[in-house]
Amino acid sequence: MLSWTSIAVAVLCAAWLVFDIYGRGYRPPMGIMGVVWPVTALYFGPLAVWAYRHWGRPKSERWQREQGREPAEAPRWVPPALGTSHCGAGCTLGDIVAEFGVFLFGVTLAGSTLLAEYVGDFVLALLLGIVFQYLAIAPMSGLGLREGLVQAAKADVLSLTSFEVGLFGWMALMSFVFFPDPHLHPDHVTYWFLMQIGMIIGFLTSYPVNVWLIRKGIKERM
Repeated sequence: MLSWTSIAVAVLCAAWLVFDIYGRGYRPPMGIMGVVWPVTALYFGPLAVWAYRHWGRPKSERWQREQGREPAEAPRWVPPALGTSHCGAGCTLGDIVAEFGVFLFGVTLAGSTLLAEYVGDFVLALLLGIVFQYLAIAPMSGLGLREGLVQAAKADVLSLTSFEVGLFGWMALMSFVFFPDPHLHPDHVTYWFLMQIGMIIGFLTSYPVNVWLIRKGIKERM
């Protein structure tokens, strides 16, 4: 019941964000954030909705037109959190696709399903993370495709790697400590409830890296 409740609340939160952004027209100026917010809600649930209402929606043209003012300056911890959520969205989508792919096709590496999940998760997270970062920085900086992808890789590889370090450590606990025999699989709701926790841990391990990347000017403030 706990797993079903957590997943259901997260999906409802993500659906509400999609409706508010695209249905009601509170579109963020950085278009890719319209994807990032709902994906973030898949693991942070109501906390993602709260953050969006404070620092996502106020950036939209519609909100500023309705309120007749610019949004208040966000606290110092918010830009790195937004950058982490941006990175985390690519990781989350990559993880979901890879986990189901490994399970459905019975993929193993060196006889290990977990190792196959690690490789699949990281590769897809890397690809999606760089695409997400490119869509964020290229329009702002007027970069071409090649230069934009290079800058996106510089900004996101370390961030998403630190996200996956936290998640992969939690996945190891899932496999070897919590459910060593029988193993949980992606066709079980508890698996995805535990993955929600793992993604929150990934967010926490990635946040300090994003603080550093922004401070050094390697990554843009969101």
